[in-house]
Amino acid sequence: MSTLSLRLPNSIHRYIKEIAKNEGVSINQFISSAVAEKISAIMTEDYLKSRAKRANESDLSKILDKVPKRKPIHGDEL
Repeated sequence: MSTLSLRLPNSIHRYIKEIAKNEGVSINQFISSAVAEKISAIMTEDYLKSRAKRANESDLSKILDKVPKRKPIHGDEL
């Protein structure tokens, strides 16, 4: 495990301290989890962008043509 010195504005530190306490975890655990979530979000976005570049519009049209034509369920109209 690595050690990291981090400077945070006092207001952010107060929020982190309060949230970590409410969640029953240490500040270190909270920050580690938050960073892991952010990394996961960025990696997912990168993965989806790379997949989108390989997309083929005609293949998508073929797939969508197989979807039955029917009215949307009430509440899903928009």
